[in-house]
Order: sequence, then C-alpha cells, then structure tokens
Amino acid sequence: MKNVLTEAQVESYRENGFCVVEGILERGVVDKARSLVDDLLASPDLGDVAEAEPGDTTKARRIWSPTSRYETFAHIAADSRLLDAVGQLIGNDIVLQYSKLNVKAPRVGSVVEWHQDFAYYPHTNTDLVAALIYLDDATRENACLKVAAGSHREGVRSHEVDGYFGGKITSLADVGIDPSTVVDCEGQAGSVVFLHPLVVHASERNTSDRYRRAFIPAYRAADAFPIYYGPHAAHNEPTAQLLRGSQAKTARAEGGVWRLPIAAAEFNSLFEIQDGAHLTTGGKTSSGYFAHEKTAAS
Repeated sequence: MKNVLTEAQVESYRENGFCVVEGILERGVVDKARSLVDDLLASPDLGDVAEAEPGDTTKARRIWSPTSRYETFAHIAADSRLLDAVGQLIGNDIVLQYSKLNVKAPRVGSVVEWHQDFAYYPHTNTDLVAALIYLDDATRENACLKVAAGSHREGVRSHEVDGYFGGKITSLADVGIDPSTVVDCEGQAGSVVFLHPLVVHASERNTSDRYRRAFIPAYRAADAFPIYYGPHAAHNEPTAQLLRGSQAKTARAEGGVWRLPIAAAEFNSLFEIQDGAHLTTGGKTSSGYFAHEKTAAS
C-alpha cells in the first residue's frame, strides 16, 4: 500500500470528518465515466437502472449500483490508488459496501437534507468511508456537497420525525451543530471527497445550467459488520465485495449506543424517506421510481 493522501489530508479527515483530494484518478478514467453517464441519461432504457426526479420521469436523480452494472465503475471502485487512499483511512482489509451515482440535472437536482450515512446502516464500528467522486466540476452553483466540519465527533444525531426514523436532521441547531462549521466541498471533475460515516452532510438544488454528477463507491473495514438488517439496509449485503486484504473472522465492536433506523413504513431511497413519500404510498415503490432493482438506500 502506498501513501496517496498526505499527512495533512489524513489529519483533515480525522479532525473534520472529510477531505477533498485531487489527482487520485487519471483524467481519462473520469472522462470515460462521464461519457458513459451521458449515454445512460440519453437512453430510453434508463428506467431499468435509475430513480426519477419527482414530477419528471425523463430526468434521473440516482443510478443504482453502478459497480454491479457497468465495468467502468467497477474498475474505478477497485482502482489501486483509490484503495490505497481508503486504506490510509480505514485499514487495508477493504470491503466495497455499495455504490451509487447521484445526478443533479441543470436547474433541477433534488435536495438532499442534512444526514449522517451511519444513521441509515449502523455497523459494529465506524471504520467506513464513502468516496464521492465528482464527474463534473462541482461548485456552490451546481450543488456541490456541503459538510458540517467536525460533526462526526459526537456520535449519531437524531434523524427521527414524529418518533420514527425520518432519514434527516431537521435542524443543525437542534442537534447542537454550529451552522458556521458548514463547508462547501467544491472541486474539479475527478476530485474525491472522502466522507466519514458520522459526518453530517447535505446538498442543495442545482441552480446552474450544468450537471453535477457524482459516483460514490462506499467502503468499510472487513471487520465492520451491519447491526441492522431492515430491508433498506440488508439489500446492500448480497453485493458487498472484499476488494483488498483478508476477510474478517471476527467483528470489531466500538463502545457506544447506536440508534436503529426504524421507519414508520419501508422506504426505497434517501429521497423518499426525507420527503415522506413512503408514508403516502403504503411503503410501496412510488411512481417516481424507474428502478426495478434498488440498492444503497442512503
């Protein structure tokens, strides 16, 4: 394993819960991935692999499990330099937990409310990391990721709405987060934002005339195991894959108490539970969905 991240970048991840890194992936790899997404978004068969924007079934807001469907994304997720960087953060026994591709179309792009990834799928320990790879230049105008720096140090915050898991933090102030800690994670195409599973993050509507697309392979240490197997969490497990090192024979447990994401009704994605749509469809797939197979609810 080589040190891809600098000491300062690793320290930023430990201290702030995230770091933004350029130059890990070759430009040609990013261009190829973006071209594939362009083709997918123009395809009449998009309905088999994606979730639609509400009220406009011609636009996708998420492509499900791209590493399971497209060789290009499987290769990126297993890129040696990317895994070297991940290894510096969570150790060298690395499992690909899930993948997704978020799409914010020009002048559209669903809002993602404040949340912590770990709240959706608690594990025996917190050595998990999501690598958000920008496929387009990301700025405030086209809804780059927003992170509350340092928010990962206080454990899991409440994501409950009316006594049930609602998939979002309704107010930063209500959970003791100073709004002045919020950072816009701007970056050029190919930049990688490494996210701690407990860091609070969100993204706004895309107000620009440019796409903001991000491929997100999420990893965990091999000895981190799920402790909640509700339907929206358990469906990640069949495609979880050891990419480097050895499979764990024991589970490593951190002390603490984790809230379980028990919702009032089953939901299909972060978007659905955050806007409450699952409560009006009896827990069934809503008409806003393209996909027949869904993974990585968060």
